[in-house]
Amino acid sequence: MRDRTSELDERTGWRGFLMPIGVILGLAGLIIGIWFLVDDQLSANVAALLYDAFGDTAGADALRAGSGNRTAAKVVLAAVALAVGVGGIWLFYAGLNAIVMRLSARWRGRLLPWVFVGPALLLLTVYLVWPVVSTIIKSVTVGAGLANWEWALTNPANHQMYINNILWLVVGVSGAVGLGLLIAALVDRVKYESVAKTFVFLPLAISLVGASVIWRFVYAWKPEGQPQIGLLNAIWTGLGQEPIAWYQTPDYHVSTFALIVILIWLQTGFAMVVLSAAIKGVPPELTEAASLDGATERQKFLQITVPMIRGSLVMVTITTAIVVLKVFDIVYVMTGGRFNTDVVANQMYLQAFQFFDQGRGSVLAVVLFLAVLPMALVNVRNIRKQGMAA
Repeated sequence: MRDRTSELDERTGWRGFLMPIGVILGLAGLIIGIWFLVDDQLSANVAALLYDAFGDTAGADALRAGSGNRTAAKVVLAAVALAVGVGGIWLFYAGLNAIVMRLSARWRGRLLPWVFVGPALLLLTVYLVWPVVSTIIKSVTVGAGLANWEWALTNPANHQMYINNILWLVVGVSGAVGLGLLIAALVDRVKYESVAKTFVFLPLAISLVGASVIWRFVYAWKPEGQPQIGLLNAIWTGLGQEPIAWYQTPDYHVSTFALIVILIWLQTGFAMVVLSAAIKGVPPELTEAASLDGATERQKFLQITVPMIRGSLVMVTITTAIVVLKVFDIVYVMTGGRFNTDVVANQMYLQAFQFFDQGRGSVLAVVLFLAVLPMALVNVRNIRKQGMAA
């Protein structure tokens, strides 16, 4: 028994000696990996050293000069990424875990969760929290300073932009969620439910840019008397009407609604899938009891099904609202913000990356953040409530 105990102590001692070294090696690997990411030429220089080792001096000099075969540099970068991502991270966590496990039970229970959560929180702070704080600071210090906010709140063109965002929010969310709920209730009763759901869900697999390009062809317009290549105008003129420039008219009601239709087409599939799963979770005993009491299909749906899926309905509505508030791709591809179709995200891009006014771009980013934040908080609260109810 003593021999086994001493052997275990000896192994533990060696492990306690090696694991701090593992932490140091892991940290060194992380620093080297970050160095490779920051310095674009570093991987090429390392590859040049390998070329020198194999006697290819000309190839090494070309890599150091920024030319030559860059494949070797990419291979070096990939090797470093694998070594750091797998070996370095493993050594870092394993070493910290071994160090904490040698502490008393009290400190072990306090520190061990932070060993694994701490790096994730650090990355979250660096890549999420700090950019938000930095953007808020820029909105009041860069460019015109506080006058950036005056421009954002008092400029008449921005008022039209905010109205457009409200239209997107009201019409887009109600259209996508309402249509998704209707389809979810209907396909639940058809024979080939999976096939019907596939066709409705399929547009969600298309990117926003791809969907916008598709709908440019649908909305395509030619002057009266010329062949209409756009599907919508072909049908419209076939009914004896004049062709309409659906998304190129100064009447923002027509142009904005034409763009909102694209988002509804995309998001309806998401709403349908989530709400269909929620409807299937409604106990059939409730609807059967309502049928015995003489309730109509409409009454059963509105008074039993909808209240039972309220949590899922709130989640889908808020998630779709967040997507709508951040809409950029559709407006940028279809109109670029012209024809009174501009929205906050598009104007933010134009100010920051085309007009190079970081102050105004930061202000609009903060406005968008303040609009999305309450919805995100409500969504988190709703998800927690659903989890507690389950």
